[in-house]
Amino acid sequence: MPHLLTRSLNRSAAGFLLVVAACGILVPISNLLLPETSPLQVPTYLVALFGKYVCYAILALSIDLIWGYCGILSLGHGAFFALGGYAMGMYLMRQIGTRGVYGNPILPDFMVFLNYSKLPWYWHGFDMFWFAALMVLLVPGLLAFCFGWLAFRSRVTGVYLSIITQAMTYALLLAFFRNDFGFGGNNGLTDFKDILGFNVQAQGARATLFFLSCLALSLAFLLCRAIVTSKLGKVLIAIRDAESRTRFLGYRVESYKLFVFTLSACMAGVAGALYVPQVGIINPGEFAPANSIEAVIWVAVGGRGTLIGAVLGAVVVNYAKTVFTSGALASYWLFMLGALFVGVTLLLPKGIVGTVSDWWQGHSAGAEANVRDTAEEDGVTGTSLAE
Repeated sequence: MPHLLTRSLNRSAAGFLLVVAACGILVPISNLLLPETSPLQVPTYLVALFGKYVCYAILALSIDLIWGYCGILSLGHGAFFALGGYAMGMYLMRQIGTRGVYGNPILPDFMVFLNYSKLPWYWHGFDMFWFAALMVLLVPGLLAFCFGWLAFRSRVTGVYLSIITQAMTYALLLAFFRNDFGFGGNNGLTDFKDILGFNVQAQGARATLFFLSCLALSLAFLLCRAIVTSKLGKVLIAIRDAESRTRFLGYRVESYKLFVFTLSACMAGVAGALYVPQVGIINPGEFAPANSIEAVIWVAVGGRGTLIGAVLGAVVVNYAKTVFTSGALASYWLFMLGALFVGVTLLLPKGIVGTVSDWWQGHSAGAEANVRDTAEEDGVTGTSLAE
């Protein structure tokens, strides 16, 4: 494993990890140690906002793993993100205890309001952090495994698979909107107090959550790089480019697709779990198909099949969303997002990172060719002079 990780790191990947590590360390230090009057001090609300961007970057990374390297276009990956968020939200709700509006030590406020007589069976165990952390991985992973096993075994591919994933997340949206489902209905889960005994609203807790989000992004990136640069990654690319031919060569295509789809769902669940305590709420709106489609746009804008591009696209698009949805252009944001996607598709089909990478490779190849031609000319001239 150490050899695999070392082999998977090239210059750009190592630089990316250094940038993430620097952000994960310097932003909390600036927030906690520098005075508010300092121009280098990062306010607490920006720490939470940047943490949300990092969580979105992990989600984009999970989509790029299956879409950019295996050709699986999932328009329902927001469902796995939301399920991970709900698992963490259930733990945070159990930590409120008697500090809720109704003061019930067992039942969350919305259950008391809806006249629940006892805690539903699927809420048991979420008062323990280790159990909630396990569910963050297990619930999205199990759903992805069952869905993928049925879909890939039936050889559902292309646009048909995309439509089915979109239908899956829409079905979950409708289910979680119901008050009797036991997850707070359309209001969702909110009013969180503590996480592992620390005030989730405290400045130190927010800085720590940001650092953990950056750490999770680094580990997810390392895992993805280790996969795509290995023999497994070569098979995934072969499935993306020629699935029938890969199957003809004897590879169990369904098993490869099922593995990477399940792993991607677990990564999305971790992103959702880190997102909830930093945002302070999780509701059924996270299941909206539009959220999943928007996450695909992040990957397309940054560069499909580049990993770094997926992260860059998530940060750039969400920063633009933050800027443009707070002014006079707020009502036009969706049109701008659609125009951005169309523009990138027509003008930058490989995304920002993919286009820049191709340009750089072409520039380097041209420079090498010029040097080689110059050397050959010099060699011919030298020979002529010698004669």
